[in-house]
Amino acid sequence: MTELQHLLQELGGTRVWVEALVLLACVSLAWGLARLLRRGAAPDSVWFGRYTIDGLLFPVLALVFIYAARYGVAVYQPVVVLKVALPIFVSLAAIRLFVRVLGASFPQSSAIKLIESVVSWLAWGGAVLWITGLLPAVLAELDAISFAFGKTRISLRTLFEGVLSSGVMLVVVLWISATIEKRVLREAVDDLSMRKVAANVIRAGLLLVGLLFVLSAVGVDLTALSVLGGALGVGLGFGLQKLAANYVSGFVILIERSLRIGDLVRVDNFEGVVTDIKTRYTLIRALNGRESVVPNELFITQRVENLTAADPKVSLSLSVSVAYDSDMDQVRQVLLAAAEHPRVLRDPAPAAHLVNFGADGLEFVLSVWISDPENGQQGLRSEINLAILQGLRTAGIEIPYPQRVVHTKS
Repeated sequence: MTELQHLLQELGGTRVWVEALVLLACVSLAWGLARLLRRGAAPDSVWFGRYTIDGLLFPVLALVFIYAARYGVAVYQPVVVLKVALPIFVSLAAIRLFVRVLGASFPQSSAIKLIESVVSWLAWGGAVLWITGLLPAVLAELDAISFAFGKTRISLRTLFEGVLSSGVMLVVVLWISATIEKRVLREAVDDLSMRKVAANVIRAGLLLVGLLFVLSAVGVDLTALSVLGGALGVGLGFGLQKLAANYVSGFVILIERSLRIGDLVRVDNFEGVVTDIKTRYTLIRALNGRESVVPNELFITQRVENLTAADPKVSLSLSVSVAYDSDMDQVRQVLLAAAEHPRVLRDPAPAAHLVNFGADGLEFVLSVWISDPENGQQGLRSEINLAILQGLRTAGIEIPYPQRVVHTKS
C-alpha cells in the first residue's frame, strides 16, 4: 500500500473529528494570540500584516501549537489530520516570510507579484510531496542527477538546496537590516547620510556572513575562496576599476557628508536636488522633473557646486535697460517695488544697481535673495519681470530698442 493510499484510509477513520477539533482549536488560538499581540503594530509589519491573518506570526504560532498538539494526541490515537496540517502551515509560513519581507523592502517593485507566485508554487508543491510521501523519492532522483565542474561533481539537489538557502538567507538579511534601520538607526542616528552609511555597511556585512553560511551548508570548501578573492582583486584592479571607484566614492561621500539628501547641487552642467545616494550612483532630480543618475566618482574627481551646503539662500539677478533720459530714482523705485514678492527675502534686502552704460540705454540689475530654490526659479523670474514691465509702463519709462547709426558715403 502506498503512502497516499494509507493516508486516505486513515483520513476515513472514525476518530478524525477529534483531530479536526484540536486543529481548529490550535488555529483559533494562534489567530487570537496574534490579534492580541497586534495592538500598536505598524500596518506594514512583517509579523502581523494588514489583517493579522496575512502576517508571519499567525502561521508560525499555528505551527507551534499544531506541533505540540501532535505529540499530545499521539498518546491516545494515531495522528492523521495534524500530520497533514504541519507541511501546510510550514508552506504558509514560508510564503508569508518571502512575500512580506520582499514587499516591505521593495514596495515599488513590479516583480513582487511574480516572486510571490513562484514562491507559492514551490511551497505548495513541496507540501504536496511531503504529505503524499513522495518527497524522499524526489530528493533521491535530484541527488542522482549530477554535473561535473572540473574535478568536482555537483548534484541537482545540491544546486536546488543552494538556491533555496540563498533565497532564505537574502530574505532574512533584508528583514534584519530593515529592522535595525527602522528600530535602531532612526533613533540613534539623526543624520540621514550617516544612517545610509550604517544601513549599507550592516546589510553588506550580513550578506557576507549569510553567503559564507550558505556556501558551507551546501558543501563548498571555504578555503577555495582565497583563490577567488585573489582573482577578484585582479579584476577590480583592471576591468572593474571604474565600478570599484564608484562604490568607494559612494562610501566617501556618505562618510564625509559633503553631499546630503535634499541638497541643491550642480554637477556636470546638471542642476537639481539630491533625492538618494546609492553606493554606486546618486540620483539628482532637476526642478523641471527630469532625474539624472550621476556616478559617484564624478563628485570626487570634478568640481561640484553645492548651492545649499553652507546657506540655503540663493541670489537671483534680473537685468533691464532704460532710456538715458529716464529718472534714476524712479527706475530704482519701480525695480524695488517689483521685488515685493512673498518668496523674496527681506534680509538680505533687494537692491537695484546701475551696472553699465550700454549702447542703447542704461543697464540696471535687480538682485534678490530666496531661501527655497528647490521650488523653482524660472517662475519667480517671470513674475518679477512682469511686475518690472508693468511698473515701467505705468511710470512712462521707456525701454529702448536697439539703435544704430548708419553713415552712407556718396
